[in-house]
Amino acid sequence: MNTADQYLKTIYVVQEQEDGPASTGAIADALDVSPASANEMIGKLEERGLAEHEKYKGVRLTDDGIIRARDALQTYCIIERFLANVLAVEDFRAEARELEAVIDDTVAERLDTIIDRQPECPDCFDPESDACACLEIASTPVEPEQQ
Repeated sequence: MNTADQYLKTIYVVQEQEDGPASTGAIADALDVSPASANEMIGKLEERGLAEHEKYKGVRLTDDGIIRARDALQTYCIIERFLANVLAVEDFRAEARELEAVIDDTVAERLDTIIDRQPECPDCFDPESDACACLEIASTPVEPEQQ
């Protein structure tokens, strides 16, 4: 996945949450970048035919943009589930955000065979919790025994 895919994923999730165009500010906040950086990437996505930006109204993904965004979201869910369910990484969300930019399709496909992805993915993603609904998160971490 690359930076463009991270933007597409974020725009898709914000669009779904707001049930309409994604504001540049919401995109910048979600990605922890400046609004100027977000605008620059939105322009690049628009040039590639993946997004449509209407000043003061927000960004909407094109059909091609939605397809790429859903693929990116699916990869993110795969990474998140692998980190949480297989490796039991405590801060799996932060790790998943770091890894999503460097995991390619081949690695994502191999991780997918380990986690047994559900057919509803990526619709299983819950933007409110920033997590896949298929995560198996223990409610309380198990502490190692003290000797």
